[in-house]
Amino acid sequence: MTTVFRRSLFASTAVGLLAGPALAQELTVWAWDPNFNGAAMEAAAAAYQEAGHPDFVLDYQEFAREEIEQKLQTQLAAGTMDGLPDIVLIEDYSAQKFLLSFPGAFQPLTDVIDYSGFADYKVALATVDGETYSMPFDSGVTGLFYRSDLIEQAGFTAEDMQDLTWDRFIEIGEAVTEATGTPMISLDIDDPGLFVVMLQSTGSWFFNEDGSLNIEGNEDFRAALADYQQILQSDMWKPVNSWAEYQASLAGDVASTVTGVWITGTIKAAEMPGQWAVAPIPRVEEAANGTNYSNLGGSSWYVLNSSDDKELVYDFLNTVWGSDVDFYQDILVGQGAVGSLLAAREGDAYQTSDDYFGGQPVWQDFSSWLGQVPAVDYGIFTYEVRSAIASNLPALADGGDLDEAIGNIAAEAAVLTQ
Repeated sequence: MTTVFRRSLFASTAVGLLAGPALAQELTVWAWDPNFNGAAMEAAAAAYQEAGHPDFVLDYQEFAREEIEQKLQTQLAAGTMDGLPDIVLIEDYSAQKFLLSFPGAFQPLTDVIDYSGFADYKVALATVDGETYSMPFDSGVTGLFYRSDLIEQAGFTAEDMQDLTWDRFIEIGEAVTEATGTPMISLDIDDPGLFVVMLQSTGSWFFNEDGSLNIEGNEDFRAALADYQQILQSDMWKPVNSWAEYQASLAGDVASTVTGVWITGTIKAAEMPGQWAVAPIPRVEEAANGTNYSNLGGSSWYVLNSSDDKELVYDFLNTVWGSDVDFYQDILVGQGAVGSLLAAREGDAYQTSDDYFGGQPVWQDFSSWLGQVPAVDYGIFTYEVRSAIASNLPALADGGDLDEAIGNIAAEAAVLTQ
C-alpha cells in the first residue's frame, strides 16, 4: 500500500516545512499530540486513500499546541502566510481569538460542510458573522467519573450519582471521604478548569455577545462560583500542584473526578477494571438554565486561506471527517476520541459496553451528553479571564467574601483583556 502519512517532528526552536516539491495529492497539517491528534489524522489519511484516492499523502507536522498558536500569531500579525499548512488544529478556547484577530486568514466552510450533522456547541464556537470556519473534531464533553466500589462502600448506589446538584455532590463527597478515608476529588488551586466546566453547564460565559466582560452582575457566574467555593471549603478534596499530580491521583488517591472524556485513557491506565463508573456532571442548581452537561477542552480543524489546493482539502474533510461513520468508530476504539459528528453515535463502537466501567455503555452515554452541551461564545480572552479567576481562588478557599472575589476577578480580567 502507498504510504499515505508522513510525520515530521519539530523541536521548539525549529521552523520551516519539509524540503522538496509537494505531491499532486498532498496536504500539510499542523497539530499536537502524536498519540491522539496525529494518530487520528493518520487514520483519516488511510480512510481517504481507501475511499478512492490511492495517491493521497498527508504530511503531518508535530508541534506543541502553544508553539502552533505562536507561529500562527507571529506570521499572521506580520501579514505573511508563506509556509503555513493547508490544515491546522486549533483549540476551541482559542478559535475566536484567531478568527476575529485575523479576518481573511481562514477559509469559511459554511457552504462546504453540512453543519446540521454536528454538535451545535462545536459549530457555534467556530462561527463569526454568520460564517462557520471549522471542521469539528474532538469533543471535550464532560462526565463525572467515580469509583463505584468506594461509592458503594459509603452506602450509595449508581442511581444516587445520577442528575446531581453540586450541593448533593458535596454531601456525597464528604460522606465518601469520611467513610473510606479517600478524598472525593483532587484539585489544583491554580487551575480553574472545574469552574470552567460548571459555568458552561449554565449556558453562560465570561463575555457578552459584543465581547465585553460578563462577570459582575452575571448571576450564573456567581452561582457557579458559590458552588465552587463550597467545594474549596469542604474536606472532600485533595490538593495537587500539577497536571502530572492530578493524573497520578486518579490511580487510587481519589474517589472521583469531573472532567472531559479524554481522561478515559488515564483512568484506564490505573488498571482498576470494574471499579469505575461514569455519570452526568452535577448541575448548578441556582443557575436559571443549569444543566448536567458541559465541555472542557476540545479542538477542531481549520483551513488556511493560503492553501493551494482547497478543493482537495474540502473533499478530504468531507469524505472522512464529515461523513465516514466507520472512521469515527476506529478513532474511538484506537484513541478514545469522541468526535462531534452526531451520526457516529449509531456505530457499533459507540454501542459497545465497556467492562472497565462495569459494563456501562460509556461511549453511548458521552455521545448522548455531547448533543446537550450548552453552546457559549468563548470570545478571544478565555485564558486571560481564567488567569484572573485562578488568582482569586486561594482567598475563596480561605473563606473570602464571594462578591469581593467577583469584583477582583472582573477588575483583573479588565486589565488582562485590554
